Amino acid sequence: MLAKARVLFDKVGITVTSLCAIHCIMLPVLLPILPLLGLTVNHNHAFERIVLLITMALGFITLFIGFHRYHRKLYPFYSLFLGGFIYWQKDGWGPEYEHTILFIGAALVVLAHILNMRLCNQCESCDTEHHADKPA
Repeated sequence: MLAKARVLFDKVGITVTSLCAIHCIMLPVLLPILPLLGLTVNHNHAFERIVLLITMALGFITLFIGFHRYHRKLYPFYSLFLGGFIYWQKDGWGPEYEHTILFIGAALVVLAHILNMRLCNQCESCDTEHHADKPA
């Protein structure tokens, strides 16, 4: 049951991070078009920060499950936190670098989930061996 939740959380993390990156990259392209369609939208930095924090929390939970139950490798955490930190700092580099920084941060967060899935899948066969050594 926990393994299915971990896989689902990894997939949701990848999807949300990718959608957020696409949204941030496409927003400057779409903003000038929206008034022509009779629509308006505000660029809400608080909303972006909240989504990033939720994504990071979900990522931490997912990676912790994989770390604790399967692989005991820390480097997916490094990728997650570095990607989240870079993503958080995207506005500080100026508008000319914002999309590049955003892409790098999002790629590192997605990479953390992919690494976690691969490490857990490699170790699925040894799951019963790990738990056979541990007291119930």
